[in-house]
Amino acid sequence: MTSTLLRGAHVITMTADRPDAERLDILIADDAIAAIGENLPAAADVVDFAGRIIIPGLINAHLHTWQTALRTVGADWTMLEYLRHVHGELGPRYRPDDVYIATLVGALSQINRGTTTIGDWAHNSLTADHADASLEALKQSGVRALFLHGIPGRTPETTHPLAEVDRLLDVPTHSLVTVGMAIAGPQTSTPQVAIADFRAAAERGIVASMHQSGGPARPAWEAVSSADLFTPLTNVVHGAGLTEEWVKRLIDAGATFTTTPENELSHGHGSPITPKLLAGEGAPSLGTDTDSAVPGDVLTAARIALAHQRGIDHDKARQDTGIMCPTATVTSKQALAWATTEGARALGLADRVGKIEVGLQADLTVIDARQLNLWPAHHPVAAALHADLANIEAVMISGKWRKRDHRLLEVDLGNLKAQLRESGDRLLASEHHGTSTESHSMSVRRH
Repeated sequence: MTSTLLRGAHVITMTADRPDAERLDILIADDAIAAIGENLPAAADVVDFAGRIIIPGLINAHLHTWQTALRTVGADWTMLEYLRHVHGELGPRYRPDDVYIATLVGALSQINRGTTTIGDWAHNSLTADHADASLEALKQSGVRALFLHGIPGRTPETTHPLAEVDRLLDVPTHSLVTVGMAIAGPQTSTPQVAIADFRAAAERGIVASMHQSGGPARPAWEAVSSADLFTPLTNVVHGAGLTEEWVKRLIDAGATFTTTPENELSHGHGSPITPKLLAGEGAPSLGTDTDSAVPGDVLTAARIALAHQRGIDHDKARQDTGIMCPTATVTSKQALAWATTEGARALGLADRVGKIEVGLQADLTVIDARQLNLWPAHHPVAAALHADLANIEAVMISGKWRKRDHRLLEVDLGNLKAQLRESGDRLLASEHHGTSTESHSMSVRRH
């Protein structure tokens, strides 16, 4: 058994019965947290993290790593343009090796930002080889992931390809990667298909995640509800268009929600669903969605979600009383929970990650609060929320260091970056407008 003792840091456990931040030691035994407390006996490997803040590993509950090679090309696109270009033009061009390098670099980039767990919505699994490439890349990266299998171009009358899901479930298990279903969902399926997909996920005991935006809930939502198929393994992404009544019904059924606030506000999904969730005594998990449009930083998503919610509350208070809220309606700790504990719940992993507790997996993010942008860190929770890439000093996943001293470990970044650039350039090449990324971007602006 290998043991590591982390000493000297402010620790934010995110457990309900402990202070917001404490000076604690953390003992890691193999892949799990063996003990937390003050002045624990020294282990074989003692790491001094004085001046740092240790939090549970961040969780990005919704992103599409297969789009990593398309970074920034859609920064000025609306949802309609994104759908046309990414899913209509670029997605069909993907080869398995494009999926592999995008997923690998996308996952490593998440680790570099302090994210230890991702909900990877792989809805461009054109073939079995594409899906296998995604899974292999996730395993190689060292990230903890829920791989959500999806396929492009499904009609409302087409059920999820269960033979492929079962094939993936039969693949020899990997301790960090599990499989779920990225289903079309009630918004873009007939009632019969939606029920069939939900029932299939329930029978397999796996997460069923779906998009919801683009208008009010369609009839298939009621059909799934009547069949009593909404459960804690139901994950609704975005949720735009759902009424407060629908949100409350889903919360009561144990379903989870993931908001991607920067992407939603920019692309036109609709305003983040956070106000309705909080009104129904629920809470969101967070995602970044697509790197083609926004940065893949879940802490940025948390800050945007927090500021957006506070802005809504201040506006309502002004309308009601003529003055802004006298105290904060939503706290920094709540926003940090959205990026940790709520993310774990959304991905069906709350029994493994999301908190710093004895027995849970040793997924930890170490924030260097000595850096100029955070010093002095009077409020450790807020400092953690305000951290950026320069502050992410170390990342541990399942007891193994994946980043130390501000550098990813065991990674040939130069080679990976070259492969990613080559893939992106090929995907973006246009026979009408040349073969470079720049010429493709110019053609997009002319559309």
